[in-house]
Amino acid sequence: MPHSPKDHVSITAHGMMEGARVMIPLMPGLVLFGMAFGAAAAQKGFSLLEASLSSGLVFAGLAQMVALEGWTKTWTPGGLLALAFLTMAVNMRHFLMSASMRPWLGQLPGWKAYPSLLLMADNNWAAAMRYRANGGSDAGFFIGSGIITWFVWVAATAAGQVIGGGLPDPKKFAIDVVVPAFFVAMLVPNWKGRREAVTWGVAAAVSVGASFLLPGWWFIVIGAVAGAVAGGFADDKR
Repeated sequence: MPHSPKDHVSITAHGMMEGARVMIPLMPGLVLFGMAFGAAAAQKGFSLLEASLSSGLVFAGLAQMVALEGWTKTWTPGGLLALAFLTMAVNMRHFLMSASMRPWLGQLPGWKAYPSLLLMADNNWAAAMRYRANGGSDAGFFIGSGIITWFVWVAATAAGQVIGGGLPDPKKFAIDVVVPAFFVAMLVPNWKGRREAVTWGVAAAVSVGASFLLPGWWFIVIGAVAGAVAGGFADDKR
């Protein structure tokens, strides 16, 4: 059932429970992702507290992984600036994600809407968008899905740090494969037809090509922009 701009938007306990319930099938993948970050953080010398605080306060899995790639024990102003720009580039997609929620969360008072965006992650954003497209209006769904995602992410990070600290090389256990596998698995429930095939195909092809041509993680941003442009031109007829 399509939603109306005049839908009454509220936050209820029932909506929060429903949002958390919908996230449950994704939790095993999130646990592996969180443990992968925790293990990588341990290899970089992060303590259990430091790794847990990183996930609890930053709460941006891909950006945290990217930051670890450039992490060093000796910092210079230039190094810090480069890391800041790198993580900003990776998280630029959150501008579009939060903008897409404006028609929904924008109906709430600012003191409710803006703090709830702190819980936004790729998986619960995608689930919330499906819920909204199907006619849902309870913003508690987004909040509940974000709370369970945050809790599992922090707990998995802590477990990964404890276990990963004893691994001589996490890549020998294919931990580096967990992150891309997690994001690929997230795409499956969002498949709707031809438009997604065009958008995803273009984004994948451009990002892979950019990864060979440009250093760093700019291929993420370039691929995302290319996919968005392709989606805009794709025929939306079903």
